[in-house]
Amino acid sequence: MLTRKQRDLLMFINNYIQTTGLSPSFEEMKVGLSLKSKSGIHRLISALVERGFLERLPNKARALEIRKLPENVPPPSNSNSLHTVSEAPEQPQDSDDLAQIPLHGKISAGTPIEAIRHEQDTIGIPMSMLGAQPCYALTVEGDSMTKAGIMDGDILVIEKCDRANDGEIVVALVDEEEVTLKRLRREVGSIVLMPENDAYQPLRLTPDRVRIQGRLRSLFRSY
Repeated sequence: MLTRKQRDLLMFINNYIQTTGLSPSFEEMKVGLSLKSKSGIHRLISALVERGFLERLPNKARALEIRKLPENVPPPSNSNSLHTVSEAPEQPQDSDDLAQIPLHGKISAGTPIEAIRHEQDTIGIPMSMLGAQPCYALTVEGDSMTKAGIMDGDILVIEKCDRANDGEIVVALVDEEEVTLKRLRREVGSIVLMPENDAYQPLRLTPDRVRIQGRLRSLFRSY
């Protein structure tokens, strides 16, 4: 089921193409939906892709394909197939190009702390700091990752995943109760969560005690 804004954007794109034979630019979509910034268009397009209404086309610069329309909406009368939407080239980022992502409280860069999630909290992150996968943000508490350039109070952008490669910095849930930020290392029969501070010891656990909750995508801090 689509939200009103998602449906409005899908129908705006569809109607624009039928009328002009061209795809709307991000600026035209922003104006057409009365949004304050293009980041809102990015979020709506991502949601429509996730729900199967749009598909991002590989090998074509910034192109989308309309896969289906909402129920009770007839397909375009002048074609037997659905249209391809080629987005206009994205303009350089400005201060409005921020995406609101969930802020899930603090994560320990030291001794694991209880996992805290504040589902109602969000934070604005520049679009360039996000990846293709859904992301969330965490605030660092502790100093066990300082040699990796991660300091107490930093904001981390975490890409959601349940698997990671050796050497990646991950959010690890331990015993389904505590969460920590460490570099991942695998050994025979164990998972090792490695700090980046000589004052801390590695945390060596059996694989059944550890669940990966995401990997570090980017970081920013305020001075």
